[in-house]
Amino acid sequence: MEQILKDISKFSVSTGEAIATEAQLKSEWLGFEPASDEQIKATEKRLGLKLPEDYINFVKITNGFSAPNQIEPSFIPVQEITFLKDSDPFLIEAYQLEELESAIFISGEDEEQHFFLIYPKSENEKWRYWKFANWYPGEHEFENLESYFADVLEFIRKDIGD
Repeated sequence: MEQILKDISKFSVSTGEAIATEAQLKSEWLGFEPASDEQIKATEKRLGLKLPEDYINFVKITNGFSAPNQIEPSFIPVQEITFLKDSDPFLIEAYQLEELESAIFISGEDEEQHFFLIYPKSENEKWRYWKFANWYPGEHEFENLESYFADVLEFIRKDIGD
């Protein structure tokens, strides 16, 4: 996943699409300092759950990630993630999807697009990864975070890079 994030960063900065700080633009890295084990454990304790391994790997690479363009959301630091029902219950009401009751808000704060981790309801279920956007009807599910970021990279190379 780290190489995909680096490629997204470099390409987005080179095309002028990145929504980033001056330091990020200069370094061609849309990420931040990695999360510490203590930050991750404190968040898991606060939420009362064990976060999925791929998300933990992501925040150990970068604790947040700036938007590579106007279409993708920015990811917030692990210590700021929360259940959607606690941060924006209106979205649950607006989308009227039961799964959002267990959604964890990990990106898109004050943006038109969001990315959620959907907590599994039973041991037999897996974590789910959903992207929403006001201009993009319905939920768009990804196998995991790496598949989401691979999709972002493919999109920016194909559609924005042309």
